[in-house]
Amino acid sequence: TFQKILEHSLKAGLTRKSLIIAVGGGVIGDLSGYVAASYMRGIDFIQVPTTLLAQVDSSIGGKTGINLGSYKNVIGAFYQPKFTFINVSSLRTLPDDEFRNGMSEVVKYGFIYDYEFINYLLENSDDILDRRDSVLKHIVKKCAKIKAHVVEVDEKEGGLRKILNFGHTFGHGVEKLCHIAHGEAVSIGMNMAFKLSLKRNLIDEEYYNKFLQVCEKFSLPTRFEGPSEQEVLSIIKTDKKNSFSKVNMILPVEHGKVALFNDVDDETILEIIKECKYA
Repeated sequence: TFQKILEHSLKAGLTRKSLIIAVGGGVIGDLSGYVAASYMRGIDFIQVPTTLLAQVDSSIGGKTGINLGSYKNVIGAFYQPKFTFINVSSLRTLPDDEFRNGMSEVVKYGFIYDYEFINYLLENSDDILDRRDSVLKHIVKKCAKIKAHVVEVDEKEGGLRKILNFGHTFGHGVEKLCHIAHGEAVSIGMNMAFKLSLKRNLIDEEYYNKFLQVCEKFSLPTRFEGPSEQEVLSIIKTDKKNSFSKVNMILPVEHGKVALFNDVDDETILEIIKECKYA
């Protein structure tokens, strides 16, 4: 598809002064951004995200790219849009499962950066699920602000930006093998990360239960069925965020804070994956 768009751009006579506008969800945004970064060695583009996941996460930060087989987003570029235009009214057009898919990334921001935001989500859950513009504006603006700050500090993921990968390393394995939505996989991945933190005594049971409470409130999955633990581990090991042979894990360490660990052995990872499978 990437190649077809480039060929079409040439045929249509796009120049270095042309503009690409990405209207849609995360896949559209990532693909359009990478086309813009590549065509004529870089032309302007604008993000117009229409899904919750894209509005709070993928349209912000300049990450663009495509997959290569089971390797997720290993081809791409850090390429910032001229601006991102968000209209929360578009969220009322989403199917329930697509809206829920985005809520997983919304929840992520509370656990990695702003614990009070988790309480806001629980207290306003009915209005959020009813998709009232006022609360949607608040949560989209909150998430965008957090991500923009993190990216400003660390655009190319040398340090702080790694916290945005919470739930993703575990989740990518499940996403690829179970053919489920990205947000659902991230939710399951966050559960695996919480379980691992609990096992390491980095957090207490009460904090883990708070996570489960949020997942239940927004119908976010915490378990999966299908592939073997070894298959999931194999995909985890292809994650582009790993360092040489070490698997990098972002784990919760206290309320609204996470940290990077690269000392988790395969046996422990397999154990955690097994705990998050349906019996």
